[in-house]
Amino acid sequence: MNYVFPPAPTVALPIVGSDTLFPVRRVYCVGQNYSDHVAEMGGDGRNPPFFFSKPADALVPGGGDVAYPPMTEKLQHEVELVVALAAGGANLTPEQAVECIFGYAIGFDLTRRDLQAKAKEKGHPWEMGKGFDQSGPIGPLKPADPANRVAGAGAIWLKVNGEMRQNGDLSRMTWNVPEIIANLSQYVRLAQGDLIFTGTPAGVSTIVRGDTLEGAIAGIGELTIRLV
Repeated sequence: MNYVFPPAPTVALPIVGSDTLFPVRRVYCVGQNYSDHVAEMGGDGRNPPFFFSKPADALVPGGGDVAYPPMTEKLQHEVELVVALAAGGANLTPEQAVECIFGYAIGFDLTRRDLQAKAKEKGHPWEMGKGFDQSGPIGPLKPADPANRVAGAGAIWLKVNGEMRQNGDLSRMTWNVPEIIANLSQYVRLAQGDLIFTGTPAGVSTIVRGDTLEGAIAGIGELTIRLV
């Protein structure tokens, strides 16, 4: 097949304990999925989940140096559990959703909070606040335990320059992983290769050039980046 120019390479993630790679199709994100983060962002209650997207090439597999983005004076961090799908479908039940799970990773949803706030005020899309270059550092995928595919509990934390900023537990998610997958499948047909960032606990804060971010999720993995 002839192209006008060479297609972009496939974005792929390393898999713990394997020499194969996981090809990424789409990247979805869940907004405000921890009660304490909902409160710090001015919300309340167990509202239905809402979703936004990042382009696959916004991912930064393995972390490392990440460029501080332009057009912002309020870049903030959000540490999140990321679920990877090996199958998909539309209108899935939570029970069917469980069978779609391939594995998990730790990810950072970097956010130009000032741009996001301006977009909210005007009812505009969030893409420029959420989907910018290198806005999704992510660790390697850990395959799910076949006997228990659902990551339902475990510490999740993030430090900035050694200082704890976010410290929560996956059990505090408003909507658990199967519920998130099932709900999202009502809007779009999911497929193998899809990733879902599942929300962040409280403690998001502003970060600047030179900061080092370290995060971890118990039993899933660790991730470190430096803003340059």
